[in-house]
Amino acid sequence: MLKKVVYASSCALMMAYAASAAAKTELTMYYPIAVGGPLTEVVDGMIQDFHKENPDITVKAVYSGNYDETRVRALSAIRGGESVQLSVLGALDAHDLVEQGLVESFSDVTKSEAEKAWLTSFYPALMANGTIQGKVWGIPFQRSTIVMYYNKDAFKAAGLDPEKAPTTWDELVDSAKKLSKDNQYGIMIPSTGYPYWMFQALAIQNGQMLMNEEGTKTYLNTPEAVEALTFFKELSTKHQVSPKGTIEWGTLRQAFVQGQTAMMWHTTGNLTAVKKEANFDFGVAMLPGKKQPASPTGGGNFYLFKGASDDQKQAAVDFMRWMTAPERAAAWSIATGYVATSPAAYETETLKKYGQSFPPALVARDQLEVAVPEFATYETARVRELLSNAVQAAITETKTPQAALDEAQQGAERLLRDYQ
Repeated sequence: MLKKVVYASSCALMMAYAASAAAKTELTMYYPIAVGGPLTEVVDGMIQDFHKENPDITVKAVYSGNYDETRVRALSAIRGGESVQLSVLGALDAHDLVEQGLVESFSDVTKSEAEKAWLTSFYPALMANGTIQGKVWGIPFQRSTIVMYYNKDAFKAAGLDPEKAPTTWDELVDSAKKLSKDNQYGIMIPSTGYPYWMFQALAIQNGQMLMNEEGTKTYLNTPEAVEALTFFKELSTKHQVSPKGTIEWGTLRQAFVQGQTAMMWHTTGNLTAVKKEANFDFGVAMLPGKKQPASPTGGGNFYLFKGASDDQKQAAVDFMRWMTAPERAAAWSIATGYVATSPAAYETETLKKYGQSFPPALVARDQLEVAVPEFATYETARVRELLSNAVQAAITETKTPQAALDEAQQGAERLLRDYQ
């Protein structure tokens, strides 16, 4: 009799376990950092905390390189029949993802009042790239603006006010000349990796938007755009405050912390790393301007791929709401330097205290007031490549800024003709 009771109890436990396992919803998410990269531990830790609070959902993160590599790998997996529900991809990819019918609209997927309110809780500047034709397709997460890092010790040594960074192009050149000396350049702006992004910053500082809101037209070779690219090139060729040739995106942070340049333009996503690595006092400032101060936004959004079951869609929304909640957005910003994506995050005690003790953490947020959407069109990857190639051709002096941008504009017009 005892054996029967034990056997029955064991069967009941096994059935309960099987039912629990069957009820668990599994999500696969492609994420744009390299395996073993500095942020893997941060993301892994957040996912583990989510699992503790949501034992009925399992999230598997696939770390897949930079944004371009992640887009290729995620879409290849989907087209190969693999089960992929989520990815953090470039905010600028929204037009192509929507046009190709690959992603769900969060405006359609969210049902409850709380979920609908969540969609309106983010900074408008960060929502711009992910909102198309009145619907939300991308949820801001790993987001950034370009900021200017500067070496306060170098400023003091050059007789410059270490608490006052340049606010105009003229001041930038004047300061860079005073800061340039043996083994130290005054300013470095990267021209590999994301050259279109740095050029876009200069163009909008000169009053020129490079694309229309619909992503169907570009304005790459206007006089203002040509003037911006000319200024970019002349930092090295005319003013001699920057090295000639291309400047590597991936190694510029090391160049700055090693004292090879007194100022650099880079993503705010490098802020925490610079804080850890620099053995000198440094500052962070909004980018200077000519006609106006400005920066494009950048970074990645959450996207939900089509093909997910109803349970997976709900689990994905639950996961993204959890990841972007104010306290976690605050912790994420502190751990990485990326912008906390909602005003509520900056109202948390965590981020208030951090901002008071480390004011550079608030610069990217403040710059959102003058930020514009990152360069994005239909056929984004191909149009962006045309623009990046034009920037590099001008920087390396293989083409004049006018000729390079004329060629890029002509190519963009051909690619976008069917969308107009």
